[in-house]
Amino acid sequence: MREPPIHFRDELWSDLLRQLHARGGGEHEAGAFLLGPLESPTRAVTQVIYYDELDRNAYSSGVCVLYADSFEQLARFCRERSLCVVADIHTHPGSPGQSASDRANPMVAQAGHIAIIVPNDAAPPMWRHRLGLYRYRGAHQWDNLSGWSARRVLRTGTGR
Repeated sequence: MREPPIHFRDELWSDLLRQLHARGGGEHEAGAFLLGPLESPTRAVTQVIYYDELDRNAYSSGVCVLYADSFEQLARFCRERSLCVVADIHTHPGSPGQSASDRANPMVAQAGHIAIIVPNDAAPPMWRHRLGLYRYRGAHQWDNLSGWSARRVLRTGTGR
């Protein structure tokens, strides 16, 4: 399964990491859905919607939790703007490894979906090869695309 890479403008990527770090505040996880044009042959991220914008209590347990009404809001948001979910991203306080909860509860349970985990609560500096990147295969099975492979999957505006 080889999808096109996920592309970010440098400014959007930097702002995303700053926002995740600020929203978590070193006290809890923070996350977002990465959105792009619905009918695009590429996976360009053009907009971000943070979990706490969909549910102000999304981080109240210390980890990212969204319920059905948040996904309804997300679907409406995307439909109104002709966007789709390109990937999801959330922070961990330590390593970028998937927790058992992450593996069992994909934010988008569709084969090919990419989940990104940012270590150290997104504290700078952050390099792509230090991220956790996971591709959902279905049936709670994942491919680990972390490490140097992440540079092929996730690209910023410079293409590096």
